[in-house]
Amino acid sequence: MAAAMAAAANKVSLLSLVLLVLLCWGSPSASQELRRPPSKIGVIGAGIGGTSAAYFLRQKFGRDVQIDVFEKGDVGGRLATLNVEGKHYEAGGAIIHPLNLHMKHFAKVLGLSVSPIQDGLMGFYNGDELVFEESGWYIWNFIKLLWHYGLNALRMYLWEEEILDKFMRIYRYQSHNYAFSTSEALLHALGGSDFLRRLNQTMDEALQEAGFSQKFINEFVTPVLRYNYGQSTSINGLVGVIALASIDPGLWSIEGGNKLACAGLLEASKAQLIPSTVLSLEEKNRQEGRSGGVVKLYKVEYNSAAGLTSDLYDIVVIATPLQRKISNLEFRNFKLPSGEFSRPYQPIVSTLVHGQINASLFGYQDPSQLVLSDIFTTEGPKAFFYSLSLVSPVQNKMDQSLVSPVWRTFSAESLTKEQLNLLFSSYDTVEEKKWLAYPRYSPPEKPSPVVLHDHVYYVNSIEWVASAMEMSAISAKNIALLAYHRWYNKAHMIDQEDLHERLKTEL
Repeated sequence: MAAAMAAAANKVSLLSLVLLVLLCWGSPSASQELRRPPSKIGVIGAGIGGTSAAYFLRQKFGRDVQIDVFEKGDVGGRLATLNVEGKHYEAGGAIIHPLNLHMKHFAKVLGLSVSPIQDGLMGFYNGDELVFEESGWYIWNFIKLLWHYGLNALRMYLWEEEILDKFMRIYRYQSHNYAFSTSEALLHALGGSDFLRRLNQTMDEALQEAGFSQKFINEFVTPVLRYNYGQSTSINGLVGVIALASIDPGLWSIEGGNKLACAGLLEASKAQLIPSTVLSLEEKNRQEGRSGGVVKLYKVEYNSAAGLTSDLYDIVVIATPLQRKISNLEFRNFKLPSGEFSRPYQPIVSTLVHGQINASLFGYQDPSQLVLSDIFTTEGPKAFFYSLSLVSPVQNKMDQSLVSPVWRTFSAESLTKEQLNLLFSSYDTVEEKKWLAYPRYSPPEKPSPVVLHDHVYYVNSIEWVASAMEMSAISAKNIALLAYHRWYNKAHMIDQEDLHERLKTEL
């Protein structure tokens, strides 16, 4: 009897051992999931990058993790509106491209109404005259483009489309949960060495290499780049393509202001907004109770209405530029990886003017004959503004009958009274917003690291590739996926090569 019981006990022990081996070795993904989930995640910044990061982090880590979002200003960051004569107008990011799939998804799931950007006529001004102006007649406009620039405009469309088509691969990669630990790795996965080369050459070099004429570059491309980034063809080739996409058809925006996406994402993420200025981020080690192990946490110290406060987080996502004039964040007990974080951002002044444009400045004695809605400037000593655009209020965008003309200028500095009097024959209201809007591009570019420490991530690394709403959303989702995979040690989902070919074979 005793022998039988001993044999049975041995069988049970053997069976337990086999089960243990299977759990530990046979199902590695299951063992990885045994790691405790994070308790708290901190996000610094409530612009489109920070709020979309909170949204995607909630999707990956589930409902039990606490997500806190810190913001020292208004929710929306560089998405903001200005009040002119009782109506609000976009002062920052104003347009969304039809291929911006994350922004389209946000608008849909948040129930936000959208409006198409009305196609207006565009002209290019060199400080003395309009060197080119569009016509409302499609055929005549096509003839004018051919006359001025040959086939350059058509070739530009095809050139841009080829690059954007490769860039669209990111949505497929992210839908399959793949992540990248650097901005360079992301670019390489999209377009290989060609994309990395474009990051390290100027737009002028890229265009000349592609065979575009210097006249076309100076009179057509440069004004569009100045309108979008306040910079010329010295910017890198990738951000240049993003800028050119801003004059594509099908552009749209969110009714009520694009910043509503940020507020909606914050609510959808069920994150807690903490109005405060974050002062420092410090690595802390805490002893686990029974296990005796050491857990690495991050102490976020911040100034709020309640005074100086701090809290501990498992993961921290920084979604504000680490540039001293924007966020003077101190790091304690750990050093940032090698990389440039203090490079300058380009100052832009957005000025909204309620008034009548001075048509004679652009060669029209009869104001009614000037029907352009966008005037972009070439580079030159007389170009004191980058662009002049007729804008619609963020509400009732399609109904222009109730709205007096409001024009928005982008410039490097505040417009003087003399400059305003030159641009406008009459005006009564002037409102301005000063931004450190985008990086000052100077290729070859070296994007800042995405991973700043073990579980500290930087959304704004992507801005050195190109700065745009959709780029921030792409970076935010990449970081949510990256944080998840690194937390659960899923290295096979990070920095994988040949994803395009691999995923093409999947159903």
